Amino acid sequence: MSAGLPEINAALLQKRIDELALITEAPPPAVTRVLFSDADLRGRDYVAGLCRSAGLSLRVDAVGNMFARWAGSAPEIPAVATGSHTDAIPNAGKYDGVVGVLGGLAAIEALQEAGFQPMRSIELVVFTAEEPTRFGIGCLGSRMLAGAIALEKIRGLRDADNTTLEALRGRAGLDEALESVALPEGFYSAFVELHIEQGPILEKEHIPIGVVQAIAGPSAYRVRITGEGGHAGAVLMPWRHDASLAAAELALAVEKAALASGSPDTGATTGKWEIFPNAINSVPCEALLEIDLRDTCLETRERALTLMRSASDEIAARRGVKVVWDEINADPPADGDAKTMAMAEDVAGKLDLATMRMVSRAYHDSLFMARVCPTTMIFIPCRHGFSHRPEEFSDPAHIAAGARVLAGTLARLSHEP
Repeated sequence: MSAGLPEINAALLQKRIDELALITEAPPPAVTRVLFSDADLRGRDYVAGLCRSAGLSLRVDAVGNMFARWAGSAPEIPAVATGSHTDAIPNAGKYDGVVGVLGGLAAIEALQEAGFQPMRSIELVVFTAEEPTRFGIGCLGSRMLAGAIALEKIRGLRDADNTTLEALRGRAGLDEALESVALPEGFYSAFVELHIEQGPILEKEHIPIGVVQAIAGPSAYRVRITGEGGHAGAVLMPWRHDASLAAAELALAVEKAALASGSPDTGATTGKWEIFPNAINSVPCEALLEIDLRDTCLETRERALTLMRSASDEIAARRGVKVVWDEINADPPADGDAKTMAMAEDVAGKLDLATMRMVSRAYHDSLFMARVCPTTMIFIPCRHGFSHRPEEFSDPAHIAAGARVLAGTLARLSHEP
């Protein structure tokens, strides 16, 4: 081991990433693996086979979270965990989530090959449905592990085809009670997630390792605007109560509110629109918007939301429309664990890898694992910051470097008293 830290087989790790990318519902190079689709299940099987070959013991919980454990010399005490997800939104790339899963496995294998003996068990977690594609809610598996979502809401989930989560997990052979998913207190001593940055900062700064000190907390809102419809030629302009124009004004107000929050980390996006009746010669009588609002600080996130709602009230009164807001979710941000961050930075330093502290404005399973145990993330660069698209790319050397830092961090955490 160089510098007392194991080497990563970069070529083998890239080969596995490429092989998993071929398991997709979309033609390569696009990757699509939606929760419990055939491609999703085959992708899980692929990873499970690799874990078995590494001698890890496997279990799968009632919602499909997969756990691959390397037993330590003290299996009775809380384990150290790493991992990410393999599901992918439509027309995605092959690195998001996958680097944390296959890189996590590579880190464990490197420690094994170096003759390392963990005291605490080291567990690789493959989370179910980090992406919100199927049910409109992200980090489903980690939310449930953390007990951060009501089981009644889980049982009520339906996709666009009106298929329930209960039906889908039944087809996948998952028949245990959902109550069994939440982890008991103290189950893990620490969690570290390796991930591509999904942004351009590390690449621009020529820094190979980012250590995440905060993860933005997401919130989402569904806004229904009801006006009055009518014939596009017959309803005179001064008499109109056009729902779509009210929606357009609100979308601009959302942008303005985010810029006025007082935080550079506030992000607000009006990414979903539905207009009814959606006909060129009809005044829209209804509009449905969905707003994503996130920040690393709850105070500034709430300030932006207050500005949005105030603008909504003014628009409704002026345009003579009705506006109803429904909260989809509102999750607090998470801070990285100071001790674990310092440990990862020290490991990187021993490998002569420069680091920088970062904020993750995208949220990840680590956001919810931070409710379970001390948590941090290790970021690696991705080309141009591209993610969630086929052009997503991370250099094999950067992936291997991240996995090596992860391996060293896991090794230290596994020997923590």
